[in-house]
Amino acid sequence: MLGAMNLFLDSFWRAAADCLRPRVIVMSILPLVLMVALSLTLGYFYWDAALDGVRGLLEGSSLVTTLFEWLQSIGAEGFKTVLAPLIVVFAVTPLIVLLSLLVVALLMTPALVTMVAERRYSLLERKRGGSLLASLLWSLGSTLLAIVALLVSIPLWLIPPLILVLPPLIWGWLTYRVMAFDALAEHASKPERLEILRRHRPWLLGIGVVTGYLGAAPSLLWASGALFVVAFVILVPIAIWVYTLVFAFSSLWFSHYSLAALQKLRDEGSGPGAPPVAQPVPLPHRPA
Repeated sequence: MLGAMNLFLDSFWRAAADCLRPRVIVMSILPLVLMVALSLTLGYFYWDAALDGVRGLLEGSSLVTTLFEWLQSIGAEGFKTVLAPLIVVFAVTPLIVLLSLLVVALLMTPALVTMVAERRYSLLERKRGGSLLASLLWSLGSTLLAIVALLVSIPLWLIPPLILVLPPLIWGWLTYRVMAFDALAEHASKPERLEILRRHRPWLLGIGVVTGYLGAAPSLLWASGALFVVAFVILVPIAIWVYTLVFAFSSLWFSHYSLAALQKLRDEGSGPGAPPVAQPVPLPHRPA
């Protein structure tokens, strides 16, 4: 337990330091450009339609109408104008997070894992237990499960504490599934990967949950862009870039932790995939 805790903290600080490297910051630009282009394109074509649709649903609800009348009576009628943009933003945010995670996993994680391995584990044998196709299928399957979990949990978001708990937990689980697989795909054999995931699952899931909560922070910028339309074009790209850096940090954290765990497993000489220990061959019996 103590060794895993030390590894958890050590890999955290190493990942944080690596995020300040110019190489990592430059690598984050390509996912940023892709995500910003996609977001602005969809916003240009569908933002007004989405707002009209949400406003139509709100105006058709007697409960919301009563709420608006009460807000107007206390002098808070301005909330009516921002409610529809807020709903659209919070509905789109999980999709932006999921897409950012997948883009980082595909475009940045292999390079980040290679960077960590070259600097700290240059002698670690590459057994290539996970192919690019396997990684892609694993990521897509995990993403579909996360989307289902998000959709099923939406009614629970109306309970105030749960909206602060459930989405980051789901994003953290998805981050753990995607990043842990990719961090080990190149260097670990399949049995080694399964053994590391079995031994270190609580700590790897903890990394995912922590970065899941870090990933919730850019939502404040994203929401601010909806409240202040003039700043929308500026704040949304900044929020997406922060998402990209958070997931890059997550990838580095998983890489440092997973490769160190793999090195320890091989040093033990008893992990799956380790060469079998040669047994002494008995000498033939010779009669006296």
